[in-house]
Amino acid sequence: MKFGCCLNMVATGSDGTGIEKLEKLAELGYDYVELPLAELMALTREEFDEVKKKVKRSGICCETCNNFFPSTIHLTGTDVHMQEVMVYVDKALGRAGELGARYVVFGSGKAKGVPEGFPIEEGYLQVTELLKQVSPLAEKHGIMIVIEPLRKQECNLINTFEEGCLLAAAVAVPNVKVLVDFYHMAVEREPVEHLLMMGKENLRHVHFANPIGRAYPNQDDEADYKPFFDALKVIGYDERISCEAYAKDFETEAKKTLAFFKQNW
Repeated sequence: MKFGCCLNMVATGSDGTGIEKLEKLAELGYDYVELPLAELMALTREEFDEVKKKVKRSGICCETCNNFFPSTIHLTGTDVHMQEVMVYVDKALGRAGELGARYVVFGSGKAKGVPEGFPIEEGYLQVTELLKQVSPLAEKHGIMIVIEPLRKQECNLINTFEEGCLLAAAVAVPNVKVLVDFYHMAVEREPVEHLLMMGKENLRHVHFANPIGRAYPNQDDEADYKPFFDALKVIGYDERISCEAYAKDFETEAKKTLAFFKQNW
């Protein structure tokens, strides 16, 4: 198992990528970094090249990228411009590929959320068709797309791991699978049985946070973590877990979280 962090959640720099925390992440012993693709896309070519240099110097790779689409892009409803969307997708996946990313997370709640008054079913079909079109571009860059279910407060479409798996089945391509986020799963009160039933075939990436305050986890009695970890072990999941959480003291909390991950694995 590899352990990483989503640095956009703890970013203090003006670009919002969290790249200023990368050296410390590597120093603490994490295996990889997860950087936000929408924020990387907002950088100039020169700024992005500097990020690439920092990743290379750190000694750890950007194996995954989260935050695929910015909130300014609409993926559902009547205001969808697919040609512009696909131009963005190709360029974004190209940048992810340049960093060495193998997975790109498709959560993007504001981008894919279905507008009020627009039929949810039509929005679902739009996202399904989008992922079918994204698949060959992702394949070109050697990337797998992982659907991230989000709590209802963040999006009105795809809120559970079960729904993410059904969407992946509807898209029906080998490089579109599913992510499970313990925080969202806990908020939605989704049973871990869904992981046991559908995880072996569909699960390719994990996000993790203490559901109380969406904080860095550091001890077993904070929440009911054990059934979740047990389910991952039962289905044979052994890829990556990224801490996607807020921190008041990044160095201290990230150090404790890495120890917590290793203790539970």
